[in-house]
Amino acid sequence: MLGQFQQSYLRIEVDASATAIAHSLLYRDRLQQWLSPQTLSPGLPERLSAGLTYTSRLGPVEIRHHVELANDNHLRLILSGGIDGFHEWYWGDGWVQSRLEGVSLLPLKLAQTASLWRLKQYLTIDETGAATSS
Repeated sequence: MLGQFQQSYLRIEVDASATAIAHSLLYRDRLQQWLSPQTLSPGLPERLSAGLTYTSRLGPVEIRHHVELANDNHLRLILSGGIDGFHEWYWGDGWVQSRLEGVSLLPLKLAQTASLWRLKQYLTIDETGAATSS
């Protein structure tokens, strides 16, 4: 893989329950809503589970995600393609933390910051009842 080794750890406060955060990270329909403009591969099951492999695409960049762990407060994805590394999520009532490490030509910290901002915005809308529920 060409690129540079990068690592980023971000934790933010969100006005959302641990359950709402889990649904936003583990359920296909909600994940696709806040992850836009990144798209997920067709045929993805409703809920992410350990052992599942899927792809996401942002423009010409494709990233393969292998779900290593998916439970009520932790998600760990092994990444390959546009990023060779891993993305780990932890969450609880009022907070979400993201850890991203890998080799890539992409600016990972910028992408991670943008993703967390989109997730926070989505959760704010979802907790007020304005977003579609799964």
